[in-house]
Amino acid sequence: MKTLPESLTTDTATLHKMVHNYQLTVDEMQAKLKWYEEQFRLFKQRQFGDSSEKSSDQMDLFNEAESILDALGAEEDDQDTIPYQRKKPGRKPLSKHIPRETIRYELSESERICQCGHVLHEAGIERAEQLEIIPAQVKVIEHVQVKYGCRACENGIITAAKPAQPIPRSFASASLLAYVIVAKFMDSLPLYRQEMIFKRLSIDLSRSTLSNWVLKSAELLNPFYDHLHEQLIRQKILQADETTLKVIQDGRETKSKSYMWLYQSGGQHTEHPIVLYDYQATRAGQHAKTFLQGFSGHLQVDGFAGYHVLEADDCFLVGCMAHARRKFDEALKALPKASRHNKMGMVQIALRKITRLYAIEKQIKDLTAEQRYLIRLEKSKPILDDLKQWCDQSVTKTSKDALLGKAIRYTINQWTYLIRYLDEGNLQIDNNAAERHIKPFVIGRKNWLFNQTPRGANASATLYSLVQTAIANNLEPFDYLKYLLTELPKLGRHYEVEALDQFLPWNLTEKIKALN
Repeated sequence: MKTLPESLTTDTATLHKMVHNYQLTVDEMQAKLKWYEEQFRLFKQRQFGDSSEKSSDQMDLFNEAESILDALGAEEDDQDTIPYQRKKPGRKPLSKHIPRETIRYELSESERICQCGHVLHEAGIERAEQLEIIPAQVKVIEHVQVKYGCRACENGIITAAKPAQPIPRSFASASLLAYVIVAKFMDSLPLYRQEMIFKRLSIDLSRSTLSNWVLKSAELLNPFYDHLHEQLIRQKILQADETTLKVIQDGRETKSKSYMWLYQSGGQHTEHPIVLYDYQATRAGQHAKTFLQGFSGHLQVDGFAGYHVLEADDCFLVGCMAHARRKFDEALKALPKASRHNKMGMVQIALRKITRLYAIEKQIKDLTAEQRYLIRLEKSKPILDDLKQWCDQSVTKTSKDALLGKAIRYTINQWTYLIRYLDEGNLQIDNNAAERHIKPFVIGRKNWLFNQTPRGANASATLYSLVQTAIANNLEPFDYLKYLLTELPKLGRHYEVEALDQFLPWNLTEKIKALN
């Protein structure tokens, strides 16, 4: 009879242990395989699919929001609800604020005779509008200061004064500086492209000159930026976000990341919206703590742990439901196509619950803070309680490395902050407003790639702040910057801080409109 080789064992316990270990290895390999498949499908979707979160595979989820709105709008309490109306397609009319020139087309005298011999009369008119573009025009303003003297006493010469200029001994006017700033920090045109545009206008301006003008303008506007900062931290609801930035000459390796932080008014309806950028060399939460020193109230952020250092102060962090939703959205996009349409799938169930929350927010956005607070307690809180219960029940059914597992665990870990928007009617459900204001910086970064020095990064923070603050207050950034660059130099070097109140955007709306 043949015997087993010595390398094999006949011990049952040992064999069971070996089988168990092999099974663990197989399970681990299967989990890794599933993770790689998810990542591959998500990569394909990001590379070739719709970049919007409202992809074709999810439209049924968002269509449900429309049906929820219709149901809410049909309720009897008109005070708490606003009927939802779909927007009709069609071309928008041209703005009435655009200057108009009328060209009238009439028949000649000879053409106004009818075939029957009688004179034709005017029976009406037909109008059609066409948009005409006048290319940028430039002109030279020559400042002539007249000198006066007395022939009798010859006691010196008196020269008529001219207004203080934004950059002394420079031929850059306030309008030219505003034009350059808006082109770079709003339209994302790097200075080297602006250099070529000016050449087409027969103006020889090097990018080094333009760069110097940008830095000098930022230095002039820095005190006003600081004044806006003081106004911002007095508000009770703020939002914050941050994004990466590459700064070359900052004493560190070029591969190191710097950060542009964003802080802005965060209330649902803010009378005095302010948007401020702040350049810092790292992502340490201490930077947010320093910038917001003296602030007390609600700060809405994403799940970045660095902001938690502010909780030691009188600051209450509010979470972002859009970030939680985005993680479930990624899990949906990583599913096989056949599974994405499964209405009873775990990912789809979570997304439907969050979609219902957003449907309520869309319906109550124009109500008062007190009305929003009461409706959220009545309608949103039960949905949130249901979502939390579902997450608690589902967390053990998913792998912590799977995208769905990560989405559920993120939601559970952030729950205290995600539901805090229920505490105050002026709080928002997400941090999307801050993301929208940081997006112009991200778009600009793709064009100009990096800042050469920390000084340039700080100048960028100042100028982006003023451009976005103007937009938030429904002011044309060019007009606002031109006004600031014209009037601020007239204050001189020594002035009271209160003198800057007159330049706050909400105090200038009518004045700037009158100047134009």
